[in-house]
Amino acid sequence: MFRPIRWLWFVLLAASTLLAACGRDAPPAPATIDLDAALSGDSAGFERALAPREFRFPEDHGPHRDFRTEWWYSTGNLDGPDGEPYGFHFTIFRSGLAASSAPRTSSFATDELWMAHFALTDGRSGKMHSFERFARGAAGLGGASDAPLAVWVDGWRFEGVDGLGEDRRPTFHIRANQGGFGIDLGLTAEKPLVLQGDEGLSQKGAEPGSASYYYALTRLAAKGSIRWEGRSIDVRGQAWLDREWSTSLLEAGQFGWDWFALQLDDGTDLMVYRMRTERDGQPGVDPHSHGALVDADGTKVNLELADFSMRDLSTWTSPRSGAVYPGSWRIAATDPRSGERLELEVNPLVPDQELEVSVLYWEGAVTARGTFGGQPITAKGYAELTGYGARPPKVAGERARPDRDER
Repeated sequence: MFRPIRWLWFVLLAASTLLAACGRDAPPAPATIDLDAALSGDSAGFERALAPREFRFPEDHGPHRDFRTEWWYSTGNLDGPDGEPYGFHFTIFRSGLAASSAPRTSSFATDELWMAHFALTDGRSGKMHSFERFARGAAGLGGASDAPLAVWVDGWRFEGVDGLGEDRRPTFHIRANQGGFGIDLGLTAEKPLVLQGDEGLSQKGAEPGSASYYYALTRLAAKGSIRWEGRSIDVRGQAWLDREWSTSLLEAGQFGWDWFALQLDDGTDLMVYRMRTERDGQPGVDPHSHGALVDADGTKVNLELADFSMRDLSTWTSPRSGAVYPGSWRIAATDPRSGERLELEVNPLVPDQELEVSVLYWEGAVTARGTFGGQPITAKGYAELTGYGARPPKVAGERARPDRDER
């Protein structure tokens, strides 16, 4: 799904000031976010997602610097040696400061900024820990390369390992460490990648250019290790990878979204999102809300808003931000090809999966149970919830600085 573009742009601009003034060890900017300021970023000169395009691999796994914003987004559900459940979330964001073709004359000069989020959830203890890093795209602190594929922010890395060409069944490696927590995982695609929306053009609003280019690997075998409170744990499970790049911000009246990526036990994958709106004082759901069903063999069918529904069943209130989020959901979808009905009740692995980072959002592992075509089915996946509250100002020095001895 489209990551938090409005919030990301403002936070990265604020972080650039701190990083330039204070150097590498400066903590990230507090998230007292002014959306008017967020929307004032200069998009002149950047390309926009206006029409379907030809995707090329392995090039499109790498950066798209002609667009202002993009992200490498991975989530997954993992099992420890005794079946203990864990969830992970790891995303790297790139944001262009200005469109320019002029070569940089100094290794310390930059026209882009980088942010990364990493979180681990332990289903048995009911705890989640989240972390954040910023870097300027200079002096090797943050950046991306095409060949070999590598994306990094201050030691946290997303790398391509194998199969990055036209077979579309790649293997990636992700690595992040901070304090007593970390991930070191190989992710191998079990299905071909799918182009979301209209052959990869994901329209987010009515205006031309209110869109992104978007592809996903909806089922990857995950294997490796995590660190939880200093203890190394071998894990394996399934993951999801989204790649998206864009220039345009969301349209007026679109203030948040609820996005779900669910892997069903029959091999089917489901992605749905509803974009919440408030226009003329009335809450609603934008007609550009969208989804997709991906069969076990990798065949994808689009779901329009008429093909699916999402209903909140409960609420959860954050003890930190005070934001009130949905606490569980009923999601239903109809396969437009066969008419088969999918009905799921979705619950979080842990209620408190609000990230303690500069951007206020809930991103967490979920489980689901229900029926598909009248047959029982279960699922695991991830949900992202944005726009549910405003973070109060943070106390100076509240956020811990990254651990420099862990790369």
